[in-house]
Amino acid sequence: MSDAAADGTATRAIRIPEELARDLEERIRRSSFGSVDAFVTFVLARLCEESSTPAFSEEDERALKERLRSLGYID
Repeated sequence: MSDAAADGTATRAIRIPEELARDLEERIRRSSFGSVDAFVTFVLARLCEESSTPAFSEEDERALKERLRSLGYID
């Protein structure tokens, strides 16, 4: 089911267990988030950003392996 947020962007409802929703409500009381929806959107957006960005470039990985090899940690 699609809907629209206050800023006009399309949204979709996601169902979560009631106990988790209560835990999130308690957590956001101590934060600047105005709602569970805002908190969950923020967390999911961060997870998507992290998974699309590799931790090391291929060059970084090659240099790291070369350094570990020179120190005798790997063959």
